[in-house]
Amino acid sequence: MALRCGIVGLPNVGKSTLFNALTSSAAALAANYPFATIEPNVGIVPVPDARLDALERLASSAQKVPATIEFVDIAGLVAGASKGEGLGNQFLAHIREVDAIVHVIRCFEDSNVIHVAGRVDPGSDKEVVDTELLLKDLETLEKRIDRQARAAKTGDKKAKDELAFYERLLAHLSAGLSARAFDGTEEEALWRRDLFLITDKPILYAANVAESDLPDGNDNVHVAQLREIAAADGAEVVVICAELEAQIAELDPEERTAFLEEAGLARTGLERLIQAAYKLLGLITYFTVGPKEARAWTIRRGTKAPGAAGVIHSDFERGFIRAETIKFADYDRLRTEAAIREAGLMRSEGRDYTVEDGDVMLFRFNV
Repeated sequence: MALRCGIVGLPNVGKSTLFNALTSSAAALAANYPFATIEPNVGIVPVPDARLDALERLASSAQKVPATIEFVDIAGLVAGASKGEGLGNQFLAHIREVDAIVHVIRCFEDSNVIHVAGRVDPGSDKEVVDTELLLKDLETLEKRIDRQARAAKTGDKKAKDELAFYERLLAHLSAGLSARAFDGTEEEALWRRDLFLITDKPILYAANVAESDLPDGNDNVHVAQLREIAAADGAEVVVICAELEAQIAELDPEERTAFLEEAGLARTGLERLIQAAYKLLGLITYFTVGPKEARAWTIRRGTKAPGAAGVIHSDFERGFIRAETIKFADYDRLRTEAAIREAGLMRSEGRDYTVEDGDVMLFRFNV
């Protein structure tokens, strides 16, 4: 499964710089990495994973195929987007299609980069975007209520219950609260999912700072403000310098490693952003390894072995027999499958096995 993240934010917050850094980083990597620019504002980026690099070496695979994440650079949002101001309609159409939202917030001062509001204020910036998303969701919900009210007039109990739910959700959104923060029953969760509300999507914040504020932005008052705001939403903040990431993206892998060491950074901001997105959506990675390729696969945490096999091909899930499984740490330590088998660390798992992050798997199936 490919993760799709929409990058949103006000104009001049560093959103497009971040997107360009992501896509440049992908293009600069080895040719075996899949990279595509689907359209000017969409890029598919390989997910960095040192475990995959190690497995490729250990198995002498001809190539490695990383998991990928798709980033969509949504048109800069302005007040009134929900009514079509700026590129509002385009913005809102694109954001409905993503799995998660990366909201870039400007947390740097620079008189040469004009802020649309004339001042740097993470709280105000977040509120502008939140308001526009809520207004669009209210419009969506009001249309659904109009249709549901006609269905409820027939006296059907389920139709009435569904209408009552929509009306409660409307009151919740009207109070300025996101759909994410709405509690309901399992049945109501299905109704809510069918609405495809924008404020129901999981969100994380990218605090765009000056290079001097790296790595954590702890002395930056704007970052502190954003962290406090995000904590109230139960959201994570990733501190990143989009300008620096753009420079790093132009380097080859060896130069990149040296640059990061010199800057005192363990990982690029883009790597931390991708990892935060995986955590946000409850995603993990398992691997398949052989002479032809070492490959990473993305699944949801809690997926059983047959479901994981189905990510490769539906026949694997339909005819699943068992999965031969090795922990990455054991593979990395013992270095060969023969040594792993001798140590009794290759396990045969059945249909009830829950795949864990880092598992190296070989599926046995029959169709």
